Amino acid sequence: MAIPDNIKRDVIWLRQQIAHHNHLYHSLDSPEIPDADFDALLARLERLESEYSLAILGLPTQGVGSAPVSKFAKVNHELAMLSLDKVFNEKDLIDFENRIAKRLDTDERLDYSCEPKVDGVAVSLLYRNGVLERAATRGDGVVGEDITHNVKTMRYIPLRVDLGEGDSLLEVRGEIFLGKEGFRQLNIRAEQEGKKTFVNPRNTAAGAIRQLDSRITSKIPLQMYCYSVGLVRGVELPNDLSSIFDKLASLNLPVNPHRAKKHGMKNCFAYCLELLAKRDSLEYEIDGAVIKVNDLDAQEALGVNTRSPRWAMAYKFPAEEKSTVVLDVEFQVGRTGTITPVARLEPVFVGGVTVSNTTLHNMDEVQRLNLRIGDRVVVRRAGDVIPKIVKVIEFKNNPAINSSDKKVKGKIKRKTKKIIMPLSCPVCDSPIEKNGEVLFRCSAGIVCPAQRKEAIKHYASRTAMDIEGLGDKLVEILVDENLIESVADIYQLSAEKISNLDRMGVKSAANLIASIDESKRTTLPKFLLALGIREVGEATALSLVNYYGSLEKLIASEVVSLEKVPDIGPVVAEHIHRFFANRDNLALIEKLQLHGVNWHKAGVEVSTPKPLAGQTFVLTGTLEIMPRNHAKAKLIDLGAKVSGSVSKNTDCVVAGPGAGSKLSKAKELELKILDEKDFLAFLDDLN
Repeated sequence: MAIPDNIKRDVIWLRQQIAHHNHLYHSLDSPEIPDADFDALLARLERLESEYSLAILGLPTQGVGSAPVSKFAKVNHELAMLSLDKVFNEKDLIDFENRIAKRLDTDERLDYSCEPKVDGVAVSLLYRNGVLERAATRGDGVVGEDITHNVKTMRYIPLRVDLGEGDSLLEVRGEIFLGKEGFRQLNIRAEQEGKKTFVNPRNTAAGAIRQLDSRITSKIPLQMYCYSVGLVRGVELPNDLSSIFDKLASLNLPVNPHRAKKHGMKNCFAYCLELLAKRDSLEYEIDGAVIKVNDLDAQEALGVNTRSPRWAMAYKFPAEEKSTVVLDVEFQVGRTGTITPVARLEPVFVGGVTVSNTTLHNMDEVQRLNLRIGDRVVVRRAGDVIPKIVKVIEFKNNPAINSSDKKVKGKIKRKTKKIIMPLSCPVCDSPIEKNGEVLFRCSAGIVCPAQRKEAIKHYASRTAMDIEGLGDKLVEILVDENLIESVADIYQLSAEKISNLDRMGVKSAANLIASIDESKRTTLPKFLLALGIREVGEATALSLVNYYGSLEKLIASEVVSLEKVPDIGPVVAEHIHRFFANRDNLALIEKLQLHGVNWHKAGVEVSTPKPLAGQTFVLTGTLEIMPRNHAKAKLIDLGAKVSGSVSKNTDCVVAGPGAGSKLSKAKELELKILDEKDFLAFLDDLN
């Protein structure tokens, strides 16, 4: 059918307008029209393209959700997507600059490209002849996942850019994120629809780009800022990073408006401080600043390490703090009966997560803080991992008035309540006894349901007996339904007994029973860990097996003998001896063995030379594939000593993201440094 000229003109105009407003909104941060008007333009274009069959690959309306894909295809990054080394203070930044100057053999101060370190998900966009051909996650830096179908739903990422005539290839790298307002609106909508709210912007963004159904992704207002380019062929680009950003912006690719070029590291540090000061006012979450050598020739001369470029550094901001109100304090009973006060907080987004509760550790900590229920407190995420109450805000300095505040004769008065340790266990009502100078413990022992549940959860956990499907919720149901009283009862469960339970069906029940049967074939270190002996973790369990070689010899050991085991002191030795001196514990072990729990005898293995005997390793930073406690246990099993500090006697440092002073010292001492990928390959070579 012939298409009227006025329709053609309308379509061309609409495409131009949508591209123009996308650029204003996401690249220049200066929108001219409200979102509703933009949506109307897009809807009008969609209608015309559909009615006249005018949809073209690479144009705005092709960015809507499509049918689900069956799985994510793997993508090999021809140029690795490296991670960044991190520093936390001005001295470390100056040291970074000095290393650059030494390697380039120059006394001149360089120009640096500075930008906010957006807390999002790293991705690669590949444009072939101007059309978005592929989008991929960073993955492990070498292999990522194809997320093209999801990225095409992001309205401001252009599906086509003008790269001129001829064959061309342009890989753009950036960070996909969810802005604060988008996150807030998303949770408002979820609450209105009676759905579960999202925890934090970063995790929400990460989940959105990994949806098999792009129609789900299209409902999340994801954004992106470009931070570099990768493969470039047939495209003329400037020779400095700040000009490359300008070029990307001219192509309507989103670049951060807060980027800047600075001369010398002193000015870079000033930029970091300025950015930190306006952190809360930004529309998106950041956790630092990124400093890169601006000149591309200098970047090439500096080269890269195994996992990071020598020409770039991430300056990490201090752990973020926010204030909130203590709504209540509850007392939880742990696996060993320890009573721990836990503060229930008015939810607050801090350090990248929404925090609604935090441990107070013990009553001494409560007294040190002079904390009362109803107080407004400062919450910090220590090390960006563990939320912690660091202080109580005096009421006269309180920056906010909570719903619990009352006006009395024109003045604000807050009701607070003293925190008191209960006299009896909050779960079984047994008396609570003081254990040492600080801790309180339920006196009931294993008969306390809380301790029983926690002991069973620990036994079934991945690091212990690894019973897949026996999660925390199911353990609680099984105990509450009186189907199990101890870990030994796990092996008497049948599919018939559990198939009618909540969260369980015939197939799930069969899978769980199969997993329980599989768990019977284990190792002695895992079995020792699963028993829940106080202070015995993976590394200690391995040390005990390496020293004694068999369970029988360990059971017969005395405290004096136990203290000779590497890294075991008098307190831990006493805990182990008491455990095996308890008849009920020995009866439990015997019962488990009668149910078929078994392991290979370790006698021969103990006398076999270990491949890493005599070597000292240090683990630092976050290991993303193999948790650090697993890595430590593996190294000890191979005969290595795992130290907490770096010295000239250290043989190897394994450094993950977030590695700080230990990594810096290792570089100074020119020690062997492995990233996680190389470390895993190293372990594979030893097997």
